Amino acid sequence: MPIPMLAAAMPPLLTPLLAELSAHDFEMAETLIGVGRFMLIFVAARALAEVLVRLQLPTILGELLAGVLIGASGLHLLVPPETQVELSNGLITLLSSLGNVPPESVTDLYNESFPALEAVAQLGLFALLFLTGLESELDELIAVGTQAFTVAVAGVVLPFALGTWGLMAIFHVDAIPAIFAGASMTATSIGITASVFGELGYLKTREGQIVIGAAVLDDILGIVILAVVVALASGGSLEIGPIVKLVAAAAVFVVAAIGLSRTAAPAFDWLIDKLKAPGEVLVASFVILALSCFTATAIGLEAALGAFAAGLILSGSKHNHAMQQAVLPIVTLFATIFFVLVGAGMDLSVINPSDPGSRTALIIAAFLFVVAVIGKIAAGWAFVSKQPTRRLVVGLGMMPRGEVGLIFLGLGTSAKLLSPSLEAAILLMVIGTTFLAPVLLRLVIGGDKPDDDDKVDSEVAADPVGLI
Repeated sequence: MPIPMLAAAMPPLLTPLLAELSAHDFEMAETLIGVGRFMLIFVAARALAEVLVRLQLPTILGELLAGVLIGASGLHLLVPPETQVELSNGLITLLSSLGNVPPESVTDLYNESFPALEAVAQLGLFALLFLTGLESELDELIAVGTQAFTVAVAGVVLPFALGTWGLMAIFHVDAIPAIFAGASMTATSIGITASVFGELGYLKTREGQIVIGAAVLDDILGIVILAVVVALASGGSLEIGPIVKLVAAAAVFVVAAIGLSRTAAPAFDWLIDKLKAPGEVLVASFVILALSCFTATAIGLEAALGAFAAGLILSGSKHNHAMQQAVLPIVTLFATIFFVLVGAGMDLSVINPSDPGSRTALIIAAFLFVVAVIGKIAAGWAFVSKQPTRRLVVGLGMMPRGEVGLIFLGLGTSAKLLSPSLEAAILLMVIGTTFLAPVLLRLVIGGDKPDDDDKVDSEVAADPVGLI
């Protein structure tokens, strides 16, 4: 492409730069930056993920910590422009020499091309939420419906109310950030809890099924709350009318998604069976994903809620397993980028223990962690059961925020709702509960194996009332 045409196609910031660069040098530098970022993200993320896997901890924490290591709080190799942190001089020098461009041009190119990386990360977020919806077992949820519902409601209301009230009343945080931080504590990581219960043989027990069912509901309720908060934040007010409207829209949207999981899945299966071109399952499922995100956004909700709802809609499909297998590689690649970027944007200098100015942030982090732990453990006593149930196991199973908490944090970061200190405090809360919960579950359950009476059989599962 000739230089004048290339200059016309690029953002105004780069136009003066192009006067000094040939088209070849420009394209080479841009390619080096783009490919180099991907290589850096994947190598750092996989290296730390391998370490955490060997410690029997979630790989997603490795991806987050990789972002912290190479990002604004670490080596400055992956720096989102909005952080206002300077890129590593060593990296700038390397890219300048390899791409044959002036050092000052590297930073401009880096910042201008960063939105493309964020778009890929957004795709990873939507794919992850879609996969979470696909993995939601609605039949198993119904089997322990009443108990799971009461645990879920308590697990949402307690940390949300205590966290929001404490941040506003004690720490004088503004309403929108306080509500968002409270909402981030409502999450429960299905994947982490299911993994630990599976290793200990407790996944099919009453405790395991109650926790899994409650975790699904937690995610739905939490995402609804966050969708409402993000939508309200764009308007900058907390008037009752818009809140009621958004909550009603979110509730109708989720209920419609659950209803469509029974009616739309057969139509989807019929369409897939008629298609013959390779990749039909993945392409068709992403069309539903895009349509659901579009619909959610069109009615004023967060697109993330639409992605989760799309998974719920297709969870009843006979091609569910094929969809999960098709979507998983996309999640593995692009969701990794999302979590690394979340970590890269964190400014952990605001919680430096040696800095007296960081004490408030550290106190807020400790407060959120305590409320997050107490709120979920207390939820283990929020149901009635005639059969013996280890309530502490239920409460501990609800504790880890894991990938769901990080999704919530990422939404708050991208929406510019949180201050750096509150971002760091939420991050520490998510990491703390995610690390602590598996350890405590192993200590409490120990080597105990569940009796056959503890397991939810098909006859009991068909009659959720019998569990009360």
